[in-house]
Amino acid sequence: MAAGANSDHSTTQRPAKPWYAAGLAFECSGCGNCCTGAPGFVWVSDEEIEQLADWLTLDREVFVRRYVRKVGLRKSLTEYASGDCVFFDPDSRRCRVYPARPGQCRTWPFWDSNLRSPASWEAACQACPGAGNGPLVPLEEIEKRRKVISI
Repeated sequence: MAAGANSDHSTTQRPAKPWYAAGLAFECSGCGNCCTGAPGFVWVSDEEIEQLADWLTLDREVFVRRYVRKVGLRKSLTEYASGDCVFFDPDSRRCRVYPARPGQCRTWPFWDSNLRSPASWEAACQACPGAGNGPLVPLEEIEKRRKVISI
């Protein structure tokens, strides 16, 4: 066997660990920033629509007519003209459907777009007072949340 050819390491490379392999600090501050602001999308699956309709004790079709809009082939929750989520309560600054909130909401700030680079994470930290603060979220939990939805 030729020198250097006897090792599996020469043909198999392990994936590099992500820059956030040591974990990232996050603790929701309840500020509501992620529920308000510029218009956007809160993507929902059919399963999440069912869960939300059940939580609100609404027929699925009624829920869809009131709270869902089609965007191409996808579905998003509706929002107010201000861009605020339809389920954001401006008085309490809380989510009215928090226990049944969609995966996009449950996984913030651990989205691909926020984890691309340290600079992307820093931008998320500027927008969200909970990002970069609080207990360290380990890599395994970050990856679990990141895989729920690609944003």
